[in-house]
Amino acid sequence: MKKMIQNFCTGLLCFSITVVQAQLTLPPSGDNQVAEVTQFMGPVSITINYSSPNVHGPQGEDRTGHIWGELVPYGLANLQFGWSNESNPSPWRGGANMNTTIELSHDVLVEGKKLKAGKYGLHFIPGPTEWVVIFSSNADSWGSFFYKAEEDVLRVTVKPAANNFHEWLTYEFTDRQSDAAVVALMWEYLQVPIQFKVENITTVYIDQIRKELRSDIGFNYMSWVDGANYCVQQNTNLTEALTWANYAIEEPFFGRKNFTSLSCKANVLNALGKTTQADSIMQVAINDPTASMMDIHYYARGLQAQKKNKEALEVFLINYKKTPTSPVTNLGLARGYSANGDYKNALKYAKAAMQLNPDPQVKSTLENAVKLLEAGKDFN
Repeated sequence: MKKMIQNFCTGLLCFSITVVQAQLTLPPSGDNQVAEVTQFMGPVSITINYSSPNVHGPQGEDRTGHIWGELVPYGLANLQFGWSNESNPSPWRGGANMNTTIELSHDVLVEGKKLKAGKYGLHFIPGPTEWVVIFSSNADSWGSFFYKAEEDVLRVTVKPAANNFHEWLTYEFTDRQSDAAVVALMWEYLQVPIQFKVENITTVYIDQIRKELRSDIGFNYMSWVDGANYCVQQNTNLTEALTWANYAIEEPFFGRKNFTSLSCKANVLNALGKTTQADSIMQVAINDPTASMMDIHYYARGLQAQKKNKEALEVFLINYKKTPTSPVTNLGLARGYSANGDYKNALKYAKAAMQLNPDPQVKSTLENAVKLLEAGKDFN
């Protein structure tokens, strides 16, 4: 019995310690509210979490003109707490309370220097004309009191600049590109911009596509088509793209042999320089029941863009035979004959299209076509 009571008391002690360690949700220290901002560059994300002080202090005192070089000292400072002292001064935490942190989903370049994906403590060494930005492997400390220089992963130097007034310390993404972004610390009349760049955004996308094709997203032939078409657009990873295109057509469970998947494979083969195979597959595609009138029309227009005018006319003819009463197919034949110098037939089909009640955009194109063809000129 005595042993049971001892065990019970030990259990109560453990429980009481757990309760003591738990924390209530209370206002943040100094009323410096927590904020977070995230910016994406395609699949790549940058997230900054910080506590935000304001220019007017806790008692309402106006500290305008006394932030930089005073409240936030220039250079390293003796914070007189933790490991920060005269012989081991500290940088600024870039905010208030806990570490300001920055989390990167992928490897990036910061001001041209490589930084691995991960979560970092973000610190600064301010100066009148230059700031040093520090990315520390320690992202869990309170402020910079326990900062260690040996935990630095990267340091970069940036230039501060004048800015419109910001009462609250803010991190804002001031420039956003598909593969780059600039984030600026803004407070009072100052901003400190930091440039981030993804070294090869195409590779990041393709890596993400590979990953997603192995998930439930891959149980749809269009995902494989979209992945292959992206590689064609970027003219990269074409051998794997051909595998993806074949999978979209042939996979027993969800593969689909239709105009979309066949034309995708043809696009990949064209990009690989296998034009004869590509043309052969496109003949199958445009004669497939799933090929719409507009699918065929735009394919023919694409051939015209490649200066394959004879081949384009053949495709326009196929489209016309399928739907002879459409203003679009008649316009297509007019384009096909015109590009091959047969203005007589081109004019015939342009006028026929005008009689088929075309929509305003097509009608405008036809009116211009008729004028040019009557003058013996190509209208493409």
